[in-house]
Amino acid sequence: MNRGKGIFLIITGAIFWGIGGTVAKKLFQQYAIDVNWLVTIRLLIAGLLLLSVQFVGKDRAQIFGIWKNKKTSFHLIIFGLVGMLGVQYTYMVSIKHGNAAVATLLQYLAPVMIIVYLFISRQSPLTRKDVFTVSLALVGCFFLLTNGSFSQLSVPSVAIVWGILSGLALAFYTLYAVPLLKQYNSLVIVGWAMMIGGVALSFIHPPWQMDFKNLTPETYFYLIFIIIFGTMLAFWFYIESLNSLSPKESSLLGSLEPLAAVLTTVFWLKDSLGMFQWIGTICIIIMILFLAFNKESSTNYT
Repeated sequence: MNRGKGIFLIITGAIFWGIGGTVAKKLFQQYAIDVNWLVTIRLLIAGLLLLSVQFVGKDRAQIFGIWKNKKTSFHLIIFGLVGMLGVQYTYMVSIKHGNAAVATLLQYLAPVMIIVYLFISRQSPLTRKDVFTVSLALVGCFFLLTNGSFSQLSVPSVAIVWGILSGLALAFYTLYAVPLLKQYNSLVIVGWAMMIGGVALSFIHPPWQMDFKNLTPETYFYLIFIIIFGTMLAFWFYIESLNSLSPKESSLLGSLEPLAAVLTTVFWLKDSLGMFQWIGTICIIIMILFLAFNKESSTNYT
């Protein structure tokens, strides 16, 4: 895959991911959807759909072939539980106990965590590019989600803990996927990871335990959007981008998620965009353009 396609995939996936988070917040507030049920159902259905896409393709043997190797099977299970389920669950719970702004801001500490880990493990030196792009991403996210006000970060400590855990899970998700991608198609990896995470969470909240009679057509529409775009395509595109972009680049370009969430809030919920939020928007766009036109690209980080 060429670099341009990788950038397109991560940007598209991040936008879907951001909008999906906004829609999920609406489901929690307006329709009282249980967070455990939502995460369970979106993982199970999205995972099944991804594996179905692989099945109708050319290399369907990979679907079950990935389980023939014990070491790979173990890695896939860890990726599904710690990576996929970890990212999905911690982010949603942080939103539930706090707000989407703080949850997303804390989640996007992931690029910093990745760069620090790679530097400490001596897999990648700390460059000026790293400092520049991380600074733009963090400043952009902060201004976008807080409009420059520290007071908006005053949320319950439980929300902050879950938000930090979400950032750690996203960093792990990004790094841990690379070796698996060298052996198997991204559809197989993401599809099984979602199924693993969904099955595990089913023991806490079975997907059939829901009063479906009270769900309105609008609720079903939002659920379908979250499952198809906010989960299936978002995570598939994110993982697929790692075939041509480094984990650092994918995680930084993923900062479009909060940008998408803010713009959705402005045009859908009719909330105004403050001056500092526009500054944050410009910071993230500059960061994206810097990465897009920088020819240095390497995936040998793990």
